[in-house]
Amino acid sequence: MSRDGLFTRRHAIVAGLAAAAGGVAAYLRAPRMLPPTYGNLLRMGDDLTYAAHRVLLPRQALVKEYSVADLSPFPATGTYDPGLLDQPLAETYRRLRAGGFADWRLVVEGRVARPRSFSLAELKALPARTQITRHTCEEGWSAIGQWTGVPLRTVLQAAGILPTARYVKYSAYDGWVDSIDLIDAFHPQTILAYGMNARDLPVPHGGPLRLRVENQIGYKSMKFLARLEVTDTWDDGGEEGNIQHGWAWYNGI
Repeated sequence: MSRDGLFTRRHAIVAGLAAAAGGVAAYLRAPRMLPPTYGNLLRMGDDLTYAAHRVLLPRQALVKEYSVADLSPFPATGTYDPGLLDQPLAETYRRLRAGGFADWRLVVEGRVARPRSFSLAELKALPARTQITRHTCEEGWSAIGQWTGVPLRTVLQAAGILPTARYVKYSAYDGWVDSIDLIDAFHPQTILAYGMNARDLPVPHGGPLRLRVENQIGYKSMKFLARLEVTDTWDDGGEEGNIQHGWAWYNGI
């Protein structure tokens, strides 16, 4: 390659990087495009990761999917049976589990036109999606599993999500609370999983229902789902929120 060609290519790369950086900066200045943790010095990582993903990746960009031959051992690291914990929903979860989750319901409320609850049978009757993806844990390990469930957007649309909605807050039977924005909630690979590796979702992996947010680190894919609340303002979840325990709100991969 000639010196002039190298010079031109190098300038093109530098210009591209500068444009991307400028795009991130512009994104961070856009008031409706800021992550909800913006302004907190301890959460600057949220700002940069969130903005970079929103600027550089299409909103519907899919994570890599694998084949059945790629399935790997999948530990249930750090999971505790909600029925054995000293927390308010322990007795409820024990009762539901003893009944094979026949009386279990997923509550969907908040900024929706038709607040309602879904049984497992009702969720399974909705159009399903099966995907084989890599779970990347915050503790440094990864595994590939097959997940079957209903797209979260399908459930939100069935409940009539209102135009002012911006976030989906989700809570679990083990007491945890977290949230995602509607960009991730409506992502094609964000599903409410009731199946794993062609079987019903086992309790160690969050049965009867867990969230799968495939474009974020593993802890965003909360297990033991109990409730979804659609909101137009961000709620950090209080004492039960992941963010109060040192976790980032946005952790895109």
